[in-house]
Amino acid sequence: MEVTPRKMNWFFMFKMPSAFFTGVRLKEINDTSSVVTVKYRWANQNPFNSMYFAVQSMAAELTTGALVIKKINESGRKISMLVTNHNGNFTKKATGRITFVCDNGQEIDAAIKRTIETGEGQKIILTSIGKNSDGVQVSAYEFEWSVRVKG
Repeated sequence: MEVTPRKMNWFFMFKMPSAFFTGVRLKEINDTSSVVTVKYRWANQNPFNSMYFAVQSMAAELTTGALVIKKINESGRKISMLVTNHNGNFTKKATGRITFVCDNGQEIDAAIKRTIETGEGQKIILTSIGKNSDGVQVSAYEFEWSVRVKG
């Protein structure tokens, strides 16, 4: 299956309904990066008039996960993937439309190549930066992914 924003968003609707319901959407994906947006609204608010941190986390994780899925699919191999750790920092209230970007495609390629060559699991840290419509950073995330060739 080719990984496209439309196909991935359909997948999220059925497999990750909380992300879909809160407005998290994959907008772009290519060999090096992915872009996810989410707009502040009633369904994803916190009591402090900004976007709930868990919604930001879902959007940020999706930028990294979508790229990993795309790269695994392109490898033609059966490879498992799992988030093993994450860290988030919040620098400004998230209101309006927030855009998350991960541009670690080359690092994913290298990890997948190493796991195929060695048969050993590989850990990789991927970053996702969230910015508001003014281009101001509101949050930054690091996700540690583990990838390993199955069987």
